[in-house]
Amino acid sequence: MIDIGLSKMALVGVVALIVIGPEKLPRVARTVGTLLGKAQRYVADVKAEVNRSMELDELKKMKETVETAARDVEQSIHTTAAEFEKDWAEATGQSGAALPGEGLGAVAPVYRHPRKNWRLKRGAMPQWYKSRSGIRTKVQSGAARVARHRPSSYR
Repeated sequence: MIDIGLSKMALVGVVALIVIGPEKLPRVARTVGTLLGKAQRYVADVKAEVNRSMELDELKKMKETVETAARDVEQSIHTTAAEFEKDWAEATGQSGAALPGEGLGAVAPVYRHPRKNWRLKRGAMPQWYKSRSGIRTKVQSGAARVARHRPSSYR
């Protein structure tokens, strides 16, 4: 690297003052400072982009290892399940692979939707929240609603 000390900076400043002149020196110094700032920002952007690409590569490698581990676990579960079904069939005296509980006359329960009551959900809201968000709490007829929202000059 270039070793620039305080004495060398002072020498460069004196030479610039002599060559450029005292009238143009502030404008040139401002321009040089702006260009150096742009160069530093560009270098920082390039470094950040390189770091992001390196992290992306690392994440891709990590994703691949996690996917292979998941595939291995899935395969081991399938083989274990197949062995269990085979052992179960042998133990219960059934031929072929069967699900647990099929040969014993057990009936699987039928799925029922929980049928959540939306009225109860709306009733569980606090009153202050309903009034703030404009949720109606009482039923009004159309005429009562019109009368309620009619301007006071028409009443």
